[in-house]
Amino acid sequence: MEKHVVQAATSSDDSAIGRSVDRIDGALKVRGLAIYSYEHVPTQKPAYGFILGAAVARGILAEINTQAAETAPGVIMVMTHRNAPPQAEFGGPTTPEVAQVFTRARPVLSGSAVRYHDEPVALVVAETFEEARAAAGMILCRYEAAPGSFSLHAAVRDTYRPERANAGIATDSVIGDLDAAMTSAPVTVDASYETAFASHNPLEPHAAVAEWVGDRLTLYTGTQSAANIRIGLAATLQVPIENVRVVSPFIGGGFGAKLIVHPETVLAALAARQLRRPVKVALSRQQMFGNAGHRPAMTQRVRLAADRDGKLSGFGHDVIATTSRFDEFAEQTAGAGRSLYAAPNRHSTHRLARLDTNRGEWMRAPGEAPGLAAIECAMDELAEKLALDPIELRIRNEPERDPERDVPFSTRNLIGCMQEGAQRFGWDRRPRQPGSRREGRKFIGYGMAAGIRANYLGPTEVRVSLDARGIVTIQTDMTDIGTGTYTILAQVAADHLGLPLSSIRVELGDTALPRSAGSGGSWGATSTCTALLNACNSLRETLATVAATHERSPLRGVALGGARFEQGSIVVGDRRQPIASLIAAIAPGGLSAEGRAERGETYRAFSQHTYGAHFAEVEVDIDTGEPRLRRMLGVFAAGRLFNPKTARSQIIGGMLWGAGAALTEETVLDPRHGHFVNHDLADYHVLAHADAPNVEVVFLDEEDDKANPFGAKGIGELGNCGSSAAVANAVYNATGIRVRSFPITLDKLLPSLPVM
Repeated sequence: MEKHVVQAATSSDDSAIGRSVDRIDGALKVRGLAIYSYEHVPTQKPAYGFILGAAVARGILAEINTQAAETAPGVIMVMTHRNAPPQAEFGGPTTPEVAQVFTRARPVLSGSAVRYHDEPVALVVAETFEEARAAAGMILCRYEAAPGSFSLHAAVRDTYRPERANAGIATDSVIGDLDAAMTSAPVTVDASYETAFASHNPLEPHAAVAEWVGDRLTLYTGTQSAANIRIGLAATLQVPIENVRVVSPFIGGGFGAKLIVHPETVLAALAARQLRRPVKVALSRQQMFGNAGHRPAMTQRVRLAADRDGKLSGFGHDVIATTSRFDEFAEQTAGAGRSLYAAPNRHSTHRLARLDTNRGEWMRAPGEAPGLAAIECAMDELAEKLALDPIELRIRNEPERDPERDVPFSTRNLIGCMQEGAQRFGWDRRPRQPGSRREGRKFIGYGMAAGIRANYLGPTEVRVSLDARGIVTIQTDMTDIGTGTYTILAQVAADHLGLPLSSIRVELGDTALPRSAGSGGSWGATSTCTALLNACNSLRETLATVAATHERSPLRGVALGGARFEQGSIVVGDRRQPIASLIAAIAPGGLSAEGRAERGETYRAFSQHTYGAHFAEVEVDIDTGEPRLRRMLGVFAAGRLFNPKTARSQIIGGMLWGAGAALTEETVLDPRHGHFVNHDLADYHVLAHADAPNVEVVFLDEEDDKANPFGAKGIGELGNCGSSAAVANAVYNATGIRVRSFPITLDKLLPSLPVM
């Protein structure tokens, strides 16, 4: 069986949990030795597939002429709905269980109906990629287009209530009487905010290499959950799950876009089975905008009722989001504020508007990112009405218990984040009057916002083995999407088995290994490390038992109940026995153990979250209206850190993602024809280095003993929770112009800027 192993370099410093260890996979990546999905070399010479997408967003593919393509140089096969192998039916737009959203069958080329722009209508397979792409351009298609719905503003007249929101969150939550609170309160905010379609754009586009040996498929692809891709692909192809193996050792980013089966995986598998030859299929950057999901566009109404001291009596958040006509996705946007601020009267709802697009998908911090953009801007507006400092307003509405679940918080240090951030950022120098500070031809403004994200743990299994050389091997199908999974797993094993990092090998991303919860929802690190800890503890017990009883053991008869594992040895009192020589004597074939992690009672008994406070300084050009970020600070309370260096990297990425959502990122849907207009990285602007000159991250010391044995929490998405609102509030402070439509581009500011 092919293995993809990452091993730490030899180090004189036996690093462990909580230390800023360099990524153990870093050397492979910078040397170009890390193998990504499209780079896998199958056992036979592969063929190359290129997808032709539909030129309309809704209708029927009435005719398709593939004759010229079939006779083009190098072409091996052209697959359309007329000759594609049978696949399982997709089914209705909703699925009965949350888990089935990830694993349902997703057939491709299964009929002549077109459901969204760029939906695959043909796959050309040729000897080279260039020949396949050229031949795809020779296919002639005639469509019978049908009227489609491509505008959220138009679709809001016909919304519906989904059965549930993402992650199983309740669609609606109503406590008390918000309308009465709004009527009686002396100070209120009732404002609507719009967040745009956005696209994931990981550095590595979606790609797959499929190879069949007999009736067994091996698929190489970049995925956040190898197990879910395996199940979904087996369901689509109608083959036994044990006949499918998914391999994904390295992934060039995912952000939620690589959680489910997409067309390239299905088409590669279908073509490879037909040809009895490996096939590679990759989406181009342009094709990803239509075929790899997106964050839905939303309109959000936030209502706040407060007394003159700023105490909230009412909190309301009503969300209308786009969804696909054929496949429902309800981002849990209105869930973002349910545990954030105290208020006796509460009302939050989710409604969906059907458009003729591909489905929305999980995008970094789904729910919290767009939801907090609206909530935290509304809190800023309330603070201004009350003439209160925005931080003071939030402190006055700090809940003692979860305001909707009425259970205690496992930990909560949001106030500490805000106060520490205010001191470090120089919040006391914030312009008190919006639009009052200038530097030359620039307006200068400060903004802040709070962040919150639920902490999760998913069922995960890990195997750990110890061989006669004293080398530990960790195995799980968990993937590393650039977050540092390889490294922190090595740190945990080194710490709990008393070995140096150089003795740890990590194997990830292969469904032949024990199943994990995957990389998503910021639960990968805590879930996998908890399972690994349990496996290490089991291995220690096994080793101690065998060492105390084996006839060749130098520790035979020694009571090892209180033994310590440190510096490569088992230590009992003053006696020190090297682990490698011990294993060589008592178990030359090695020892192994497995561990599991799953949610316990504390997840029901306590409200578990991570928290942050974001601060931003912006400048706005008086002449052009262009807003630019000058600096950002984020202070976070997120439990114990496995690796501060990789944690900081994650948070910086999230903060800049939020800043991009505030200032630049928007996928524009043509309201006439239903295609995403700016479907490339030339016109869809992701923040670059020049857009982020100064970003600082601070972690407060914290451990959450209710979360897991480490006291750690997920942080991958926390940086994106509230950061966009901090930037938006800074733009308002700079200009006095409140823009409630994200992103805040210069055209939304320029008409209202004063002439100077």
